[in-house]
Amino acid sequence: MAEKQEIFVDGIGKIHFTGGMVRYDLVTMEPDENGKNPTPEDKVRIIMPPDGFLATFNTMQRLIDQLLEAGVLKKNENVKK
Repeated sequence: MAEKQEIFVDGIGKIHFTGGMVRYDLVTMEPDENGKNPTPEDKVRIIMPPDGFLATFNTMQRLIDQLLEAGVLKKNENVKK
């Protein structure tokens, strides 16, 4: 069986919709040589159709709900909508 590849990222740097596809760049925070704040560096671009993006969003939302229920995350009631 082939070994799975794992990629670590700190988050999403940019996300946009072009050419009928959702594209987002995953970034890592790279330290500055002069001791300044780390800066984001693009590592991987994910490209998927809108329905794949929505399915991914729904999966992430379910995980967020589970983390809230378990007390790992707490809702920020001060966020304005």
